[in-house]
Amino acid sequence: MKIRIKYFSENMERLRYIDGKSDWIDLRAAEEVELKKGEFALIPLGVAMELPAGYEAHVVPRSSTFKNFGIIQTNSMGVIDETYCGDNDQWFFPAYALRDTVIHANDRICQFRIMEHQPALEFEEADSLGNSDRGGHGSTGTR
Repeated sequence: MKIRIKYFSENMERLRYIDGKSDWIDLRAAEEVELKKGEFALIPLGVAMELPAGYEAHVVPRSSTFKNFGIIQTNSMGVIDETYCGDNDQWFFPAYALRDTVIHANDRICQFRIMEHQPALEFEEADSLGNSDRGGHGSTGTR
């Protein structure tokens, strides 16, 4: 599958898929951003892409983003669908700073993967699901 990509800066490191490590691809800050504790910023990621019809990108922080930069992604996970594909549809990382920080151009701050859209679903109402209760909450099974 080929994805057309536009870079907004010649100085940006180009995206690359690292075979054998993960099927997520790192995204980098396109410019230096300084944030004080409690500030919000849309950090430009320096790319726009034309995703194939029927696909979307899931954008999430890297596991080291909070440790290294003290920022969190305000929407927890971003979803970019194939309609966001114009020449000026640059991707951004919505960041909230929990401490004073500086993110430099080309710092890896998030990652993405391309996913096929969920198929159309139909919900059928039922009085009973016919399964035994697992009990509890979450994976612990305790209340």
